[in-house]
Amino acid sequence: MSKIKSIAVKDTDNGIRLDRWVRKHFPVIPYGLLQKLVRTGQVRIDGRRVKADQRVSTGEYIRIPPFQIYNNDISKGINQPISDNYRCSQLQNSVIYKDEELLILNKPPGLAVQGGTKVREHLDGYLEALRFNSPERPRLVHRLDKDTSGVLVLARNADASRWLSRAFRNRNTQKLYWAIVVGVPKNNVGTIDNALEKGISNAKEKMKPTQGPNGQKAKTFYRVIRSAVPSVSWLALQPFTGRTHQLRVHAADVLMTPILGDRKYGGTNAILDTNFISNHLHLHSREIKITAPNGRCIEASATLPKHMISTFKYFGFKEEH
Repeated sequence: MSKIKSIAVKDTDNGIRLDRWVRKHFPVIPYGLLQKLVRTGQVRIDGRRVKADQRVSTGEYIRIPPFQIYNNDISKGINQPISDNYRCSQLQNSVIYKDEELLILNKPPGLAVQGGTKVREHLDGYLEALRFNSPERPRLVHRLDKDTSGVLVLARNADASRWLSRAFRNRNTQKLYWAIVVGVPKNNVGTIDNALEKGISNAKEKMKPTQGPNGQKAKTFYRVIRSAVPSVSWLALQPFTGRTHQLRVHAADVLMTPILGDRKYGGTNAILDTNFISNHLHLHSREIKITAPNGRCIEASATLPKHMISTFKYFGFKEEH
């Protein structure tokens, strides 16, 4: 059992999320335990209760309560670096942009960005393999869902992490997603402005559209690029906000065209009854435009994963659009 600790935030950690600060300085604490400690008010900043996504500031004191890690928690490797030569090589080869301040990857589908309960493999565990002789380990500044592929940005130092985290938080980035949806939207182009809130369905937590007072603003621009009537449509999606599962909910519950393979929000309506089409999630982070800390405007695009390439070929869609 550890003892209570009170640690001052240093300049190098100014502006990062509380949960990332704790995981940086106490990597032995499993992700699930960390979330519980914050949720129950045992981890505090200057004596006050906070949320896991609270940004820490230089000079603040973070309280770390006594905690006990059992051997089976450590053996799961939730927060430990992962050694898998194939995956390390795959991620190194997925780098589509690199400079002294940031990396941009084409994240493969099926790889979680961060660890958590029952998550054994995650990008966070492979970041050491993406150091590329940098004096610092790369840092996460935003996320993609586990089964979403495509563009993902990493900071290569603390200053870049603060800059990029602020850029994503303040929506000073432009992101474009491609999706294959089941069906054809009523309109070929439009803007969805429909708030979202957490709900429970079949004992599982899901986001849902709402007009209620607890809803979080969620806004998405969409455009139909091509359709294979009546089966599927290829959509360009541009989120103006960054809510959890925003694109998936807007596609399924507002456009009434669930993303192909999205069983969570589309159920059986998101599955095509054919052996020729993969039923993996067809959502891809295609492009990003972002201003780097040095003022350079960076644009990067990521090629489609194999299962989406196959689907594009089946319906005669051309990726160069």
